[in-house]
Amino acid sequence: MLRAHPDGPALHWLGGHRGLEASLVPAAGIELTRLAARSLRTTEADVHAVLDPIRLGLSVPQAAAFLARWRPAAIFTTGGYVAVPVLLAAAPLGIPVVLWDGNVIPGRAVRATARLARVLAVSFDATCRALGRTAGSGRPCYVTGTPIRDVRDVDREAARRRLDIATSERVLLVFGGSQTVRRFNAAVAAALPTLVERVTVIHVAGEDGYAGALVDRETLPESRRTRYRPYPFLRDDMLTALAAADLVLGRAGASTLAEATALGLPMVVVPYPHAAGHQRANAASLVEAGAARLVDDAAFDAAALLEAAALLDDPAAHVQMSAAARALGRPGAAAAVARLVMAVATRGPLPEPAAIERLARGGGT
Repeated sequence: MLRAHPDGPALHWLGGHRGLEASLVPAAGIELTRLAARSLRTTEADVHAVLDPIRLGLSVPQAAAFLARWRPAAIFTTGGYVAVPVLLAAAPLGIPVVLWDGNVIPGRAVRATARLARVLAVSFDATCRALGRTAGSGRPCYVTGTPIRDVRDVDREAARRRLDIATSERVLLVFGGSQTVRRFNAAVAAALPTLVERVTVIHVAGEDGYAGALVDRETLPESRRTRYRPYPFLRDDMLTALAAADLVLGRAGASTLAEATALGLPMVVVPYPHAAGHQRANAASLVEAGAARLVDDAAFDAAALLEAAALLDDPAAHVQMSAAARALGRPGAAAAVARLVMAVATRGPLPEPAAIERLARGGGT
């Protein structure tokens, strides 16, 4: 969205080690500079538990040197671990910051650096309250939603044609994300013979689970094999799979929830249990709104999967959940965040919260 802006700025990514940016950022045509700090803090009791604080300390003067040389008009950050030295270095240089966070419960790095941001943008109103920020304060907090891929031209029929799925089929998308997909894969394997009698299953099994999924498909009756579509990953085709689906079963990461609600897709959410409760809190917002049902990770098995798929046998409940999901959707979140970044970068007046709300909802400028 920033690149599409008429006065779009030059972009430079200041990141760390251990993350995916080393391959993804240059491929997107954005210049990458890496700090000594790792992009993700270690959670294990190993040598990195000692080295990470040292790397973090070294990264503050390193970031200060880069920022003093570049003098960026603004900094946009998602507030992760590597953002800490960058924002500490930016403060004395007077570089304004827009910080976005996608979780209901802000993480430690966000809580530590939120006070250094000129503007906060979040996916949930509760996050503003947790950080003590409001839209009417001197340092406002806007509820923009989670920036996602552009869904304006998504066509359900075209997506199904691309995946060779009949219009009449009911489609369940099972997507475990990057965290502990083995539990999802085991549930799918055990429930598969029953599932394919009822629905078409698009299953993102991960690279480690893909070979086993192919074996499972071959054990199905030949007439039902086309109803099971395993993939190691989808990446660029994920939006196609979402567009083709009637129901999504997955984790409660911010992007997954944002894309499902933008497309009006009901969800059965199995929150990842080892992330300080972030995903459970994220999922609760959809459950309370009637857009999702929640299954605890420890309770998720083949029986729970079959019960989740039974939602497709209840058209009235499905329609209600779909409407509730669509009401939560903010398909224009990326445009809303980009507008905030440009306002801060040009030192212009900040937009009214109502204007950002309309933009985030897909209502244009």
